Amino acid sequence: MSDQQAERPLVVGTHTLKSRLIVGTGKYATFQQMQECLNASGADVITVAVRRERLVDKDGRNILDFIDLTRYTILPNTAGCFNAEDAVRVARLGREILRGLENPGADWVKLEVLADTRTLLPDPVATVEACELLVRDGFQVLCYTSDDPIVARRLKNVGATSVMPAGSPIGSGQGVLNPNNIRICLEYLKEDDPEYPVIIDAGVGTASDVAAAMELGCDGVLLNTAIASAQDPLRMAIAMKGACEAGRHALLAGRIPRKLYATASSPTEGVIRLTHG
Repeated sequence: MSDQQAERPLVVGTHTLKSRLIVGTGKYATFQQMQECLNASGADVITVAVRRERLVDKDGRNILDFIDLTRYTILPNTAGCFNAEDAVRVARLGREILRGLENPGADWVKLEVLADTRTLLPDPVATVEACELLVRDGFQVLCYTSDDPIVARRLKNVGATSVMPAGSPIGSGQGVLNPNNIRICLEYLKEDDPEYPVIIDAGVGTASDVAAAMELGCDGVLLNTAIASAQDPLRMAIAMKGACEAGRHALLAGRIPRKLYATASSPTEGVIRLTHG
């Protein structure tokens, strides 16, 4: 594969992303730290929880003062919603806020409809319902879901712009627990459109998890906690950027097959003949 192919941008609906890494804005110790990590990650799309995000901190500072709206496209999300009705309402609120800010992210949404507060797993029925309603309302929907290939295909069929299966539960840091399910999701979602964007969302713990997701064939990775809650968030943001790029290059390069026995890395023919005596 050529360098040009490796660097081809990710297209999600009408949006073209320069980076295949999407990062969140929550859980940082300070807005300043968040700002530094967003910059280091290389991301050009960042996600903001419309319902949960604290717009103003204890010192009266607004999160928007630390986000360059000319540099970043905001992806509003419906985190904290547990039914389709609330998710649709929050998505519309995010759209109005971003229209007021004249940010290009006003026309899309990261949809989350959770089943309970303990697992933070998606409610598959309510998620499909909300996705269908939001598509009908003109949204480009990037849909957080489980790694169930059947639900993933159902979401695409009702109009999701991108299906985003979880590698593992939100914030768990367990990485991609079931790569076989992710492979099946990729097969089902891309069978009639190889360019359909599939993005891993949730569960990433460290850089190797990001690289592994990209090597599976995912088009991007969305994460938050893995950077914000790391012992050194800024260094982790740098690591995540490199891992996303390395995983993409590795996928396009094509790994060697796994073999049971060793294979010599130097030629076995034409070797120097040694004599004794």
